[in-house]
Amino acid sequence: MLRRLSRNAVLCEIVFFSLLLVMGSSCINTRGAKYFPDAGNGTIATNTPIPESVIQKNDILSITISSPNAEASAILNPQTANANDGPLTSASLGGSTGYLVNSDGQIQLPLIGNIKAEGLTKNQLKDQIVASILEKKLLVDPLVSIRFTNFRVTVLGEVNRPSVVNVPNEKISLLEALGLAGDITIYGKKDNVMVIREENNKKTINRINLNSSDLFNSQFYYLRSNDIVYVEPNKARVASAGRSNQWLPILFSGLSLAAIVADRVIN
Repeated sequence: MLRRLSRNAVLCEIVFFSLLLVMGSSCINTRGAKYFPDAGNGTIATNTPIPESVIQKNDILSITISSPNAEASAILNPQTANANDGPLTSASLGGSTGYLVNSDGQIQLPLIGNIKAEGLTKNQLKDQIVASILEKKLLVDPLVSIRFTNFRVTVLGEVNRPSVVNVPNEKISLLEALGLAGDITIYGKKDNVMVIREENNKKTINRINLNSSDLFNSQFYYLRSNDIVYVEPNKARVASAGRSNQWLPILFSGLSLAAIVADRVIN
């Protein structure tokens, strides 16, 4: 009976000290884990406009053309479209349908023809379409409405749910995107969040400090379509991953050896 108790006591000690080792190796530095620690109570004056996303190749645009003459307008707004019939190019992404900006950066509209869309904002493209309609005398007092049907941002890295976030209302802040991705993990670097943006066929990398309330006045507070947000891992994540890879096999081997030695000593 005493031998069995002694054996159990030794095994309990081994498990206890092993748990202490694992807990000690998993400690992380939580400094910088808060959002905007420099922000106190009160009002922060901001002047951050919602940016206009620039149209890029492979974007899908919903374009509606109207005028006082409904019958004439209907010709420019086909109800059904197929990629192989007529001048209207359709594409679907997540169930959305619209005009696909092709590899030449153009869209093809009924009766109007090809119009350059790449590099323009929605308002700029709207002005071009209206000018073309008036030039061809297709409608009087035309009204053009344009929307992105594939407005999305991608959130990667040290977040709980890396994902592509669809934005139906074409307005999303960096904080909202991170929230929809499950927030930054304790291992994410809040002071060095990357926003990758494509402009004029060039990709720019911009680093944002979420420990500073300066974000509220940053041009990157609101995201544009196709922006990529990447949260880098902090030193604790890199160190813990390295320690786990190094110590876990040794730990389990040591536990097995200790159990065998304890069994033989007691018996």
